[in-house]
Amino acid sequence: MDTIQNMRVFVRVVEAGSFTGAAQHLNTTTAYASRAISDLEAHLRTRLLNRTTRRIALTEAGERYLQRCEQILAYVDQAEAEASDAHARPSGKLKMHAMTSFGQHYVVPAVGGYQQLYPEVHVELTLAQRMPDLLDEGYDVALVLAQHLPDSGLVSQRLGGAFSIACASPAYLERNGVPQTPADLRKHVCLRLITPMFPTDEWTFDGPNGRETVALGPATFQVNVAEAQAVAVREGMGVGLVPIFSAIAGLRSGELMWILPEYTSQEMNLYALYASRQYLDAKIRTWIEYLRDTLPATLARNQAELRKFART
Repeated sequence: MDTIQNMRVFVRVVEAGSFTGAAQHLNTTTAYASRAISDLEAHLRTRLLNRTTRRIALTEAGERYLQRCEQILAYVDQAEAEASDAHARPSGKLKMHAMTSFGQHYVVPAVGGYQQLYPEVHVELTLAQRMPDLLDEGYDVALVLAQHLPDSGLVSQRLGGAFSIACASPAYLERNGVPQTPADLRKHVCLRLITPMFPTDEWTFDGPNGRETVALGPATFQVNVAEAQAVAVREGMGVGLVPIFSAIAGLRSGELMWILPEYTSQEMNLYALYASRQYLDAKIRTWIEYLRDTLPATLARNQAELRKFART
């Protein structure tokens, strides 16, 4: 038995004053309306209506039940309207996760632009160096940098790519000389970024001679956040493979120098992950659309800007 639907029929019968009038309003049959009331009474084991051939009248129990039905149906209608509105209009809390340094440089500015378009969306952003469990942790969207995504059943959208470049400070290069090939890095202090995607004991470069791998000596400094590694490189502590989003500000200021400009390393894809395409909440749909429309162009501009920082 559909209790909610039978409640609607009961309220409509009382309002119309007859089964026939209720049936016409509900676009159904008089027999259906009568059966719905009978099913309710059988379920409740209580008579709700006294019926004669000419009229119907509420019993005392029916009067009390009518008041409750009207309250319950108002709540149901409100809940359905709110749920439908969530599909149509971006509003409410958008809970997101992003990799730390990438999130600082790209996601936070994107949130600012997005909220200018959709001010009723309130963003809760978590930055951490891991891939979250969207369902268990309750995130609406995760922005993940990875070479490949594991099979997870989540929906993914590729939004662009990023890579790392070898950088050092001007002071470090003045003291130690400028590496000319990846193999030259064996003679330098190499600062490591700890990440599950790439080994810390070797660096792999893509350049004019194809792919080259350099085995590194013992690490003098390791850190798990790219922004912190960029600070260490700027301080002259050694050479680092720095993601471009963490390197670009230092390159602009002159605190970092791009060495081995014909080579890139640690290429990654940027993915937006979310739970389902079906009945997608408007705030998730519009956020993904906003990233798809803006982020690839931002990444491309930064990569194009790199060329003017090449040091030979």
